Amino acid sequence: MTAAEFWDGLAPRYARLPIRDPEAYSQTLDRVRSYMRPEHWVLELGCGTGTTALRLADAAHHITASDFSAKMISIARQRQQEQKIDNVDFVQAEALDRKRADGQFDCVMAFNLLHLLADVDATLTHVASLLKPNGLFISKTPCLGDSKLWIRCLVPLMQAIGKAPQLTYLRTAALEERIRHAGFELLETGDHPKSLPSHLVVARKL
Repeated sequence: MTAAEFWDGLAPRYARLPIRDPEAYSQTLDRVRSYMRPEHWVLELGCGTGTTALRLADAAHHITASDFSAKMISIARQRQQEQKIDNVDFVQAEALDRKRADGQFDCVMAFNLLHLLADVDATLTHVASLLKPNGLFISKTPCLGDSKLWIRCLVPLMQAIGKAPQLTYLRTAALEERIRHAGFELLETGDHPKSLPSHLVVARKL
């Protein structure tokens, strides 16, 4: 099964799932909003079924939200129509889509995505190229390398039965260093929640 097939198959159930930790999610949205401006053009990578892009739509001029799963994008577009939000575009595209113009965005967001990518460093370099000078990269990443042992043992079992995708076991300190190496200055970091940890990074393009 390819990664696209996995996420296409998961999309209907994923859309029905409640937010796992509403308090942590609310904290993340509050921190993101504090950096966004009404004039910002924003790109979200790995938008899934569109929940975050639609909730943040009122904080930006325009959001382009992308995901490589056609089924995820279809659900996101349906939600957009139901909520009558007109400043968000949902597009099917890979994180490393080379068709986007350099220096196009004020902010690039990636939530629960980096640990799913085959080449994190190439994606971070690509993100930097998409940003305007002093543009912002805002990400939140489950750092499984710092998670509890039982979680690290459970994941391979779930993968073996097709219930989990391929993952990269990132650690918080190493992730921060990789973001710096891609040409960013870290402005804020934090874990929301701390238990996994799910690591928030706000970084400015140098």
